[in-house]
Amino acid sequence: DPIRLKNLLHKAEKTLLARGTRPPDIQDLLAPAYHLVDESLFWRFQNDGLALFLAPGDSHHYRLPLRLEEMVVVNDRYYIKPLLPLLTDDGRYYVLSLSQKNVNLYQCTRDSIQETDLGDTPKNLEEALSYDLAERQLQFHTGSSSRRGEQPAIYHGHGLGLDQARHKQEILRFLQKVSDGVRDLLKDESVPLVLAGVGYLHPLYRETNNYPHLLKEGILGSPEGLRPDQLLRKAWEIVQPEFEGKQRRTAERYRQWVNTDRVSQDIREIVPAAHQGRVESLFVALGVQKWGLFHPADRTVESLNNAEPGAEDMLNLAAQFTLMNGGTVYAVKPEDLPLPGAMAACFFRY
Repeated sequence: DPIRLKNLLHKAEKTLLARGTRPPDIQDLLAPAYHLVDESLFWRFQNDGLALFLAPGDSHHYRLPLRLEEMVVVNDRYYIKPLLPLLTDDGRYYVLSLSQKNVNLYQCTRDSIQETDLGDTPKNLEEALSYDLAERQLQFHTGSSSRRGEQPAIYHGHGLGLDQARHKQEILRFLQKVSDGVRDLLKDESVPLVLAGVGYLHPLYRETNNYPHLLKEGILGSPEGLRPDQLLRKAWEIVQPEFEGKQRRTAERYRQWVNTDRVSQDIREIVPAAHQGRVESLFVALGVQKWGLFHPADRTVESLNNAEPGAEDMLNLAAQFTLMNGGTVYAVKPEDLPLPGAMAACFFRY
């Protein structure tokens, strides 16, 4: 709420002053956030969590489907660790709701669903084929033939095998356009895609699909009557084993390699390796900080007792470096780390 945000901003001011930042610069830096404090419309539409990132000339705010601990971090780098469950592939997925009348793509997490704009992708069969589907129900006759000896062609809106075959081809052309649109939108993604639609559309869409992470299992039945929250619940039942299985297998593999040079729990070893792009998979503990300084020149980590000026959370830094270099990060509760008592654990690339 606005009172809690204002209190956090006061804390940020004190921290900035203690670091020697000039009051006019503090005022400029925090102005976008103070503007939100007084914007009543902004507070009408909130989610479970709120994150604000402020830098000179740059500000962002995000409503999040996560409950977050209150925290203010003043540093030279944005603090992203509490958001990692949303930023990494683990826990994020898409649902394609598909029928001849409507096409919708949703970006989802375990607890949230939000429609994604498909741009120029056709929203229904009629739009894809550029003519009114109702015309297909009209009977028409042609009484002439372009070649001597041919019988006049007679078409009916339904009931003929020829017409059914043609309709199937029209659906396939429609689905191909949808598939191309999904591929273009998700070309940089590697997260699961769940298909929701009536039974006969599933094999037809898979025939045209060119997104490599479409799951084999989908939601059967018309999605027309499903509310977004109902669609989310059905989709999560499908993707949950995918996410949990991947993380579980990585943790089991970690435990098998303990006491070898393939894995590490030492943050002094993990941060430099992540900076070099050598970390394949990283587990970091949420709600825990390991304050220190990283010196890239000699690739050393200096541990500190608290968040003194200039100090960074080394877990946050390791996660950032890992993501920037194409690794996978699992942000988990401390008790869900591969080994008890650890703050981080990683696999190295070779």
